[in-house]
Amino acid sequence: MWPLLLVALGMGLYELGSRLMPLADRPVALITVEGELQYIDRAAVQQVIQPYLHERFLGIDLDGLHADLLAMPWVADASVRRVWPDKLVIDLDEQLPIARWGDQALLNNEGKAFAPDDISRFAQLPQLNGPERAKRRVMRHYQQFSSLLRPQGMVVSKLELRDRGSWFLTTEDGIEVLLGRDNLVDKMQRFMTVEQMLLQDRRELIARVDLRYSNGMAVAWREPVEPVESGE
Repeated sequence: MWPLLLVALGMGLYELGSRLMPLADRPVALITVEGELQYIDRAAVQQVIQPYLHERFLGIDLDGLHADLLAMPWVADASVRRVWPDKLVIDLDEQLPIARWGDQALLNNEGKAFAPDDISRFAQLPQLNGPERAKRRVMRHYQQFSSLLRPQGMVVSKLELRDRGSWFLTTEDGIEVLLGRDNLVDKMQRFMTVEQMLLQDRRELIARVDLRYSNGMAVAWREPVEPVESGE
C-alpha cells in the first residue's frame, strides 16, 4: 500500500503545483523604489527598470537588475526583493560625495571614485589629485588634515600626491603647504602649533609654508599691496 500511497501523493502534489503555478508566476505588476534620493535621477532609474517590467514574478532576473542598478554612477548599493504575489521592492543607497577627484570624477567617503555626467555643481568640494591607485590613501590623508585644520578655522581646498611621493596642500584662504613625503601628520601638527602661537593674527599674509624640514618650517609672505593714492 505504501508505494501506491506515495505515487498518489506525488501525483496530487504535481497536479496541485500545475494548477497553482500560473497563479503564482504572474507578471510583475508593481516595482517600487525606496531610499532617500537626492542625486539619483528617478527617470534614469525608470529606464533601467523598464526592460524588466514584462518579466514574470518568479522568472525575473534579479541578479541582472541588481547589476544594472549598481552600474548607475550615483548608486552606491542596491537591493532587489520579491514581495508576494507580484511586486518588486528596490532599495537604493546613494553615493556620498566628499571631494572631487581631478576634473572628471568625485570621491565618496571611502575613497572610491564615481563619475556622474556633470560634476560642475560640486565645484565647492575640495579637489584631490594623485595616481589612480592612491585614491583611498589621498582620501584618508585629506580626512586627517581636515580634522587638524578645522578646529583653527582652516579648510582644505586642494590636496595633491605627486608622482614622486610629495604632498601639497592648499587651504581655502590660499595658503600653500608643502609637506614632503614622510611624517605628514607630525608636520601638520607642528604647523598648527606654530600657527596658533605666532601666525594666527597674520594668516592672511601667509603665501606658502614649507614643512619639508625635520625640525622646522619656512614661511613665505605675500607681497604687500601698495596703497593707492587718490588724486586731487
